[in-house]
Amino acid sequence: MAPTRRWPVISALGVVQILTWGSSFYLLSVLAAPMSEDTGWPLAWVIGGLSLGLLVAGLVSPRVGAFIGEHGGRPVLAFAALVLAAGLAILGLAPNLPTYLAGWLLIGLGMGTGLYDPAFATLGRLYGSEARSAITTLTLWGGFASTVCWPLSAFLIEQVGWRGTCLAYAGLHLAVTLPLVLLVIPQQPVRIVSRSEGVIPAIRLEGRERRAFLLMAGVLTLGGTVMALVSVHLITLLQARGVALTSAVAYGALIGPAQVGARIVEMAGKGRHHPLLTLSAAMILVAIGVAMLAAGLPLVGLALVLYGAGNGIYSIARGTVPMALFGPERYAPLVGRLARPGLVAQALAPSVGAVVLTHAGANATYALLSVLAVANVALALSLWRVRPGG
Repeated sequence: MAPTRRWPVISALGVVQILTWGSSFYLLSVLAAPMSEDTGWPLAWVIGGLSLGLLVAGLVSPRVGAFIGEHGGRPVLAFAALVLAAGLAILGLAPNLPTYLAGWLLIGLGMGTGLYDPAFATLGRLYGSEARSAITTLTLWGGFASTVCWPLSAFLIEQVGWRGTCLAYAGLHLAVTLPLVLLVIPQQPVRIVSRSEGVIPAIRLEGRERRAFLLMAGVLTLGGTVMALVSVHLITLLQARGVALTSAVAYGALIGPAQVGARIVEMAGKGRHHPLLTLSAAMILVAIGVAMLAAGLPLVGLALVLYGAGNGIYSIARGTVPMALFGPERYAPLVGRLARPGLVAQALAPSVGAVVLTHAGANATYALLSVLAVANVALALSLWRVRPGG
């Protein structure tokens, strides 16, 4: 596809990502409390729906990546729009908690087929080794998901309640997401694989490549754990250090702009550096930010800006480093396989963090975050030794 034709595709995928993230991963940030208050369902179980969805997403992600590698991303992303719409409709109509959780099973399937990793795999299938700039631009779009959807969710709750909000998002997937995918994302030809060749040799990894895969999987696992712990428990952790609730919320709001700002800086580099430099910088910034919080330094705002900047370019590195390490031919199936540990970690981390907070306290939670973040720096730096030509 000619470079001038990339912008419609990336822009369409950007809108798709905003609506997909906003109606799944970020949905309960605004809706959880109204849901629990209206229905009487325990808040822990309401939030547990997201963990259930992330587990489903992690389980299906390897097969999703392999399918995109063979057939392209358009059918997968169209399927994601349909199952997200169905899952959100079930949430909006759920008469009881089991039905609500069943809706999250479908939303989890939609996350596994519609969030960043399938979108990255789609761009890799479309543009091959030239996909780096497209992936970077897409993450810039995705960075606005909470900025757009949190206010939209709050407005919809005021107008139509939480059930109407879920149904409205279901309608948006059918009226906006699905047409964008079908009309703008190109249909890729199916890759023919002979019986004798099979599909295993295409993703068999040995020696340095296998070590690189395991290290990258470790980075994604620890990265997903730290991100989930901070996302869910940040306000509680700041309050445990004496920060007032309003100030804690204001500090937390710095993360989003820092993510977008760092992605803009990465875009300005125009791919002149190796993606591993982006990954290393991301993990170092996250570790410094978390360590500053753990040490109780007074510069809470700076710590969260550094954390947010690292987390922002980490999203880019998730998509670009596998391309640099393994090449475009195996990119889609390997991205799918790499997505699983990070999604499972994100599903389990909030519950683990809650146990640590309850039984060991905030200081132990800060220490856990610091150890995980520093360990991830070591894993990211170790990837330099196994990279092609390294």
